[in-house]
Amino acid sequence: MLCDPFSPATKDEYAAFEVVEGRPGARLLLLCDHASARVPPELGDLGLPPSEFDRHIAYDIGMRGVTLRLAETLGVPAVLSTTSRLVIDPNRGEDDPTLVMRLSDGAVVPGNARVDAAEVRRRLDRYHRPYHDAITARIDAMIDAGETPVVIALHSFTPAWKGRPRPWHAGLLWDKDDRLTKPLLAALEAEGDLVVGDNEPYDGALKGDTMHRHGTERGLPHVLVELRQDLVADAAGQAGWAARFARLLPPILDLPEMRRITHFGSRTDTRRRTP
Repeated sequence: MLCDPFSPATKDEYAAFEVVEGRPGARLLLLCDHASARVPPELGDLGLPPSEFDRHIAYDIGMRGVTLRLAETLGVPAVLSTTSRLVIDPNRGEDDPTLVMRLSDGAVVPGNARVDAAEVRRRLDRYHRPYHDAITARIDAMIDAGETPVVIALHSFTPAWKGRPRPWHAGLLWDKDDRLTKPLLAALEAEGDLVVGDNEPYDGALKGDTMHRHGTERGLPHVLVELRQDLVADAAGQAGWAARFARLLPPILDLPEMRRITHFGSRTDTRRRTP
């Protein structure tokens, strides 16, 4: 069932995720962690003006549209979060200190200022865990059907950060498993009209995040795709990027290494803990 990412909802009808079913036998699973700017009704507006929910601090601009178009074009399943990252960030591990943000890119979030451990647990149970349980269920069903799922998470990033322009049109984030990243990076660079970041503008090794949990820990080919927000802010940009990936991905999905479950581990496994 699909939802309007900005529309209000009653408590009874609020779902923590939406699913696109896809065709039987599809091997690609699309995820969109920050698809929506919606806040559950019991949390009101978190004390923020409406303008803040148009910004990247609330959701990944353009990525719900890209995800839905790509899923429809390829006939593949997708799982999308329906809750703003300001409520709880589904792309963070449950013990991550940035799971519930009190300050985000200069914006104080009053509704999160006094969030205690009990409220964090409630938000985990109500919004974070159901989303990840839905992903796990979809992956399990694909494996039970004899397929090796290939997992792609779709995100977007701001054109500038702290006053400095970001040159990349797209970025691929990955940890140690480069089975999907390497051929997709080559395919994007071969387009000739793109600046593509390799683990830019962020590093793809984040313990407990969506790709770590559903890709790295399960040994599945995976990558996190970042698109610059000004390129996907409207329907035309979303359609263009969905069409590009729909053209580039099928040959990559047919590579032999995409059909194997292989555990590469994570760069986070060897990082020294901060005292």
